[in-house]
Amino acid sequence: MRESLKPQARPAGLVPPKAASQPQAPMTPSARSRELAAYYVKLEEHLLSQGLLRRDGGGPDTNYRARDLARNFETIAFYDEHAGGNLTAGSEAVSRFHPWRGEVRFATHFGPSVSAKQRASDAAAVNAYASRLARVTGHPIRVSAAKANFHVIFASADDGDALKETVTRVWPAFPKARLETLTNLPRDIYCLVHTNTPSANAGGERAIAIIRAEHPSLMRLSCIHEELAQGLGLSNDSPLARPSIFNDDEEFATLTSHDELLLKMLYDPRLKSGMSLSEARPVITQIASELTDETDS
Repeated sequence: MRESLKPQARPAGLVPPKAASQPQAPMTPSARSRELAAYYVKLEEHLLSQGLLRRDGGGPDTNYRARDLARNFETIAFYDEHAGGNLTAGSEAVSRFHPWRGEVRFATHFGPSVSAKQRASDAAAVNAYASRLARVTGHPIRVSAAKANFHVIFASADDGDALKETVTRVWPAFPKARLETLTNLPRDIYCLVHTNTPSANAGGERAIAIIRAEHPSLMRLSCIHEELAQGLGLSNDSPLARPSIFNDDEEFATLTSHDELLLKMLYDPRLKSGMSLSEARPVITQIASELTDETDS
């Protein structure tokens, strides 16, 4: 569920990509930001103690077949849990197939409250993940501050004004009503992504992912993995998807073997942008059978 899902509020301009290596002097976090940071540390510890936030990609306990892969792909790629900009759960709506057709160019941005050490770590994680996404999908995906069209913003509850300034600067047409919600998200929204891919022309795709800077490192990495993949077109979650990050049970923190197959399907040239689910279903079944080496599923 992360619009996929999760950040929050304070002073002037988020550091643009070029200036990210020259952060301002560390800010003293507000009581609200400290409270959030403490909450998310405890949440991460709780999830880990239950064997959740796995990073193993799945194993013998998470077997799936072609029919499972096809069903999960249909639910995750052809439905949108936050259709129309609604951030609440239960707003699923069927949509047409909408992968990016143009090149994906990631850029990272940081609120003034984010430390130099955390900036370096998060930027490196985005760089590494962009390379993996490019390899898995076969689609042109890279990190580039020049003409970036997928902006990944790390901001704390103290960075609200800067967050709004950055979003407005990098995406002037971003919905104004939606912009106001970004600095007042509920605590259980850990991160989110907003895209225009369902309606964008080829090459005109845009996305913004927002990740709470208060998260401990594994939860930030989990947000990177889910939001960037959802922003590429896997826009929904499913309680049946396993092993997968596209499942709100938090079992997996990072992209799994199953999720890599979903991404391969998303950018398989046999599936055309704008296809309806009924048009795509026979192709989905065929691709899923090929990827799982099943001739009869």
